[in-house]
Amino acid sequence: MKAISLLPFLFLAACAKGPLGLSPEAAAPAGDQMRPHARPEALSAPPPPANARTAEQFDTTTAAERSAAAAAPAPAGERLLGTSVASLGDPAKPGFWVETPLVAQAAQGRVLFPGTGKSAQVELIPIDGPATAGSRLSLAAMRLIGAPLTDLPTVEIYTGG
Repeated sequence: MKAISLLPFLFLAACAKGPLGLSPEAAAPAGDQMRPHARPEALSAPPPPANARTAEQFDTTTAAERSAAAAAPAPAGERLLGTSVASLGDPAKPGFWVETPLVAQAAQGRVLFPGTGKSAQVELIPIDGPATAGSRLSLAAMRLIGAPLTDLPTVEIYTGG
């Protein structure tokens, strides 16, 4: 009877573990199987406040950061990686970035929304999936390029030269 009463606690303890009861560190792929993540220093904007509810509250980039991301000229040697249907990425993750399967490692790049002709300098963050899979664009980048937040705009993604 005591074993049955402990069952819910054991289940909850197992939920804190990763697949097969391993800790998240042990369940993570080893070595070169891991995909790189954006460098923390690339995200200069602070995280949004916990009570953020609007796009303005979630987008913590400054006017100067937006201006710099928009005004930076396309680097010499820049090349088009492809087009991608973009959805809004995690609005709580600050900065100018795009998570895309078009890159294998983190890099600097640019995203262009042909609908407005506006572009933004972004951190290219790799995600798993075929090149035809969609991308996730930061709130700050979507607002800067004038892409509708509730649509799935097609954007061009470039890598820096």
